[in-house]
Amino acid sequence: MPAHNPFKTALAERRPQIGLWLSMADPYLAEAAATTGYDWLLIDGEHAPNDLRSTMGALQAVAAHPSHPIVRLVEGSTALIKQMLDIGAKTLLVPMVDTAEQARSIVAATQYPPLGIRGVGSAVGRSSMWSSRSDYLSVADDEVCLLVQAETVTALTHLEAICAVDGVHGVFIGPADLAASMGHRGNPGHPEVQAAIEGAMKTIIASGKAAGTLTSDPVLAQRYLDLGCTFVAVGVDVLMFANAARKLRGQFAGATAAAAPARASAAY
Repeated sequence: MPAHNPFKTALAERRPQIGLWLSMADPYLAEAAATTGYDWLLIDGEHAPNDLRSTMGALQAVAAHPSHPIVRLVEGSTALIKQMLDIGAKTLLVPMVDTAEQARSIVAATQYPPLGIRGVGSAVGRSSMWSSRSDYLSVADDEVCLLVQAETVTALTHLEAICAVDGVHGVFIGPADLAASMGHRGNPGHPEVQAAIEGAMKTIIASGKAAGTLTSDPVLAQRYLDLGCTFVAVGVDVLMFANAARKLRGQFAGATAAAAPARASAAY
């Protein structure tokens, strides 16, 4: 079976990919999201309560649908990368990558020897379909799509060097952490932060690598796409649910107060 990662192919061809963040940490919701037409779905293991098993459950739930699953790790350790690849993740997003040296170490963890240091155990894993993909070891390196997050002032200082690392296929700008790093915690919309984000995106795109980010502002999302960003997430499932639930409840804001006297009289 040839190497196959449609998301990686789309990035290489500079076809915009619209994504949705999955923070619910529930395979059932991941499956529902996979029916909604997003190009990619981010299974979040950094700021959502996902572990190895729940991440695998989400991968299994999404597998029957066209949306491509991306797994965000809590950190870029060699052992964790090995586990995520073995359970079938093909595209990884690794947070807090500040230097080219870090990026090279992460790349090595995604590749089998002699190119890298990934442990060879796929024969008993979902990645090779439990050895039914008999040529998995020969195509696995090419299937991996590695995205790294640049989300600090230090990372932006080293951005050109990070982009130059072979095996890094895209760089994701993390607005919230970057804003905090720049002294504007909680305000990623600050003009200084937005200027830094746009400058970073231009650097990434000029390097030939894919640029991406997350924003729930549709105007800003379109702005990033117009700049040439290739993978942009436009919402977060748990926030979409919470905001919709609040809005619906707000439509009945007076219902509780109106019902209270009736309940009180009924008690007597």
